[in-house]
Order: sequence, then C-alpha cells, then structure tokens
Amino acid sequence: MQSPVPLIEMRGISKTFGAVRANEAVDLQVAPGEILGLLGENGAGKTTLMNILFGAYAPDAGEILVGGRPVAIHSSADALAAGIGMVHQHFHLAPRLSVLENLLIGIPGHGGRLDKAGALARLDEIGRRYGLKLDPALPVSALSIGEQQRLEIVKALFRGAKLLILDEPTAVLAPSEVDGLFAALRSMASQGLGIIFISHKLNEVRALTHRCVVLRQGRVAGRVDAPAQTTAAQMAELMCGHEIVPPAKGPSTIGGTVLSLEKISTARHPGTALRDVSLAVRSGEILGIAGVSGNGQRALAEVISGMLRPVSGTMTIAGSKVAAYTPREVQALGLGRIPEDRMTTGLVTNLPLADSMVLPRIGTVTFSRKGLLKPGAIRAFAEEQIKAYDIRCPGPMVRAGALSGGNLQKALLARELAFDPKVLIVAQPTRGLDIGAAHFIHEKFLDLRARGCGIVVIGEDLEELLTLSDRIAVMYEGRVVGTLDAGEATVARLGLLMTGAEKAA
Repeated sequence: MQSPVPLIEMRGISKTFGAVRANEAVDLQVAPGEILGLLGENGAGKTTLMNILFGAYAPDAGEILVGGRPVAIHSSADALAAGIGMVHQHFHLAPRLSVLENLLIGIPGHGGRLDKAGALARLDEIGRRYGLKLDPALPVSALSIGEQQRLEIVKALFRGAKLLILDEPTAVLAPSEVDGLFAALRSMASQGLGIIFISHKLNEVRALTHRCVVLRQGRVAGRVDAPAQTTAAQMAELMCGHEIVPPAKGPSTIGGTVLSLEKISTARHPGTALRDVSLAVRSGEILGIAGVSGNGQRALAEVISGMLRPVSGTMTIAGSKVAAYTPREVQALGLGRIPEDRMTTGLVTNLPLADSMVLPRIGTVTFSRKGLLKPGAIRAFAEEQIKAYDIRCPGPMVRAGALSGGNLQKALLARELAFDPKVLIVAQPTRGLDIGAAHFIHEKFLDLRARGCGIVVIGEDLEELLTLSDRIAVMYEGRVVGTLDAGEATVARLGLLMTGAEKAA
C-alpha cells in the first residue's frame, strides 16, 4: 500500500545568520492525521525552522512542499494560504475586541461589509467538530488563558489551516486545560489535520505525539518513531548528546521564618490584585507558588521584590519590617530577585553582560568609588561568574541580549547568588529552557536551600514545583486558597485548587 502524500515536507533546509548556522540540511515531514513532536535544546534550530515554514525567514537552501508540490512561502500570509497556521507562545489578540471580531481581523468583507453570519456559522462548526467552543460575543479580556489559546487555534482553523504549529502550548495552562487541549489536538488529527508540537515537557511529548524529530546544533540528531515507548531520559540524551541526570532533593535543615507576608492586599494594577495574602517562608525551605497565569502571581512577585506597595498588610524580611517597598530596601534586607522577564526587567540587553550583572549593586564600594566605576572589578566579577556558572558567551563584554535564554537565566542566577541572599524570589525559572539548562537551574536552587536560604518559586510547571518544593501554595483570583506539603501534593489536587474547584487548609 502506498503511503499518503505528506501534508508538508521540508527538504534540505539550511539557514545561517552571520557565522551561526541555525539549520543545516534539515529534512522534516508531517503526514495527514499525524502529531509530530519537534524537540531540541535552546538554540538547536527549532524556532528558526518553524519561522521558515511560516514565512518569517527565507531558507538559504532547500525547499518546502505542500501536498507534494513545491511552494514559495515569503510571509505568514503565504503560509496561511498554503494551509499552515502557527500558534505562538505569546498570543496575538486584541483584548478589547470580541471573539468574533478577533476572528474577522484581516479578513476582507464582501461589498465593504463583514460576513458576520458566515463567521458565526464557521465558529460554531469548528467548535462542534473539534471541541473548541467559544462565546463569540465575549471580549478577549474576559477569557481565561486557556480560552485565549483556544481562540488562537480557532483563528488558524478559521483561515483554513490544515497544518498547525504549536510552540510550547502548555506553558501557561492548568492541568485540566492541558487535558482539554490534548483532546482537541487528537480530534483534529483524527480528522486528517497535521500538528507540529514543540515542547520541552517530554512526558507530554510522549503522551501526545506519534513521532518526533530531534534537532541538535541545527541538524537532525535523531528521530523517535514510538514516543510512548521511549523514556524521557532517552529523549533528553538525544537532545543533549549525553545523559541528563536530574538533581536529587536531599534533606534540608528548616530554620526560622525569613520572609513573612501578613494580610497583604494591593490596589488594582495590570494584573489581578492581591486580597489578604498571608505567606511564610523559612530558611532552608523552598515554597512553590502555583496558579493559572493571571491569578495574582505578578502582584505577589512585585510586592516581595519591592516594586509594588500594598494598600494594607505587612511584610518582613529576616525579621525586619519592610517600610518603603523599594527594590533597594528589600535588597539591603537580604532579598535576591530573578524576574520572569529576563529581557526587560532582568538584564539590560543593550549593555555589556558585565555591566548588566553588577547593575543592581553598581553603587556599592565593590564596583564604584566616589561616583566613579571600577571597570576592572566589574569585569573580574563577570568573568568569575561566567566560569562558575558555565555561561556560554564570547566574554564579559558581549552584549547581554546576544545570549540565549538559558545563558541569560544563568547570568541572572549568578548575579543574585553571588551576594548570598537570605531570601530568593524567582518567577518562571525555567520557562522556555531545555532540559539541560533546567536541571542546572534546579541544582543551584537546591544547593542554595541546603545553605539555609529561603526560596519562593512562582511557576506554572507543576512537575517542576513538585520536584523542587517543600510546600506549595496555590493562588486563585488574588488569594492563597490552599497550602500543601510536597508529600501530599499531586498534579490533580493542585489542578483543582488552581481552578477554584477545591479549597485546602
């Protein structure tokens, strides 16, 4: 029996950026009804390859075939016309417009009028066929994160996509939302659509995909024909080229409280406000903060980091009451901070790496004297951290923005841990990082815990929180709705708390 013609086929795709070879002679194909996993470390070439397929980049060599015929894809419009849709990690939606209006953006009307009736019928058909139901009248701002992602998928299907590219689609979803997404993807595949699933969560890849292609340093390093029968460790070794051993969480001596929040409430701000939040973190303890994105985690991080002053409640660090709620004050009390946004509020990407790594402490005697910087001390500090944390870069004077995500996170970690914080708060510590970089970060957290630091880890990856944490607090609509010891916490239990379906003591 002759095999079906692939939905899409990429043959011999190569792409360079200056001296960097992002893709080299990559072959990839997706059959009708197939869910293909695309795996690789950060910088392996996955994003470049998908950007070529979706028309953001032109390949230096190679060709793309759709339905067995060569096509030229110069833009996302060309990709959509060829039946290729892509859902990015960061959604491209107009929050003030309704679901229906977002679907109609960019679609020409007939005789100057939009075909709203036809769009409603098509939305209803997609909802019934794939289980992707949405209220057409709701504004996007009223949708949950999972519903916004659903809308992005519906947008691609609405425009006729036969192949869907999903980039880290579960990074911001609760477990129940992940189940719903996977059910929809399986339904699409069963009806002949093709899906490319990019993820660092190898257990999800094993559960969902039919086949995987693994990239390493821009080339195809291997293929996995039976993901469900392949262990996550075997996949990780293919990705990294060597065995990956996760760090073990050893015993820790729990001491006194180093961070305390008592009935903290905040005014409305761009995210969900806090409402009577009380938390305590002890030395030698990792407290995980779980919750669906947008339930107050951002405000919590900003209060603890001294960037947002609460309207009521008190916070103490190492026994000292916080008064001014400024980054300088909490830093002086012993707080270290690794923000969620590495590129904006973490490191200054236009500065040399060395300067970015000392910026929060640039006024100390270590790095300046009478208002004059000490370039030698700054450079020496950066060189020491680059070596200690294996930050892969040409040197301390490279522009910080030229580093990969994993190396940026290492640089942030090195900067904060060099000054022995009593408390460390970190948000989304390994989002978008490959398994090797994630394990390195985890190892450093566990070392810090063993040395008596109290650590707050805000994350949406429940497996990560369960691996690292001694206790996990769950946030829902700006409140802490439950705190569980790690031993009694499960993904299912946390998922119920995250959606407000259960409360715990």
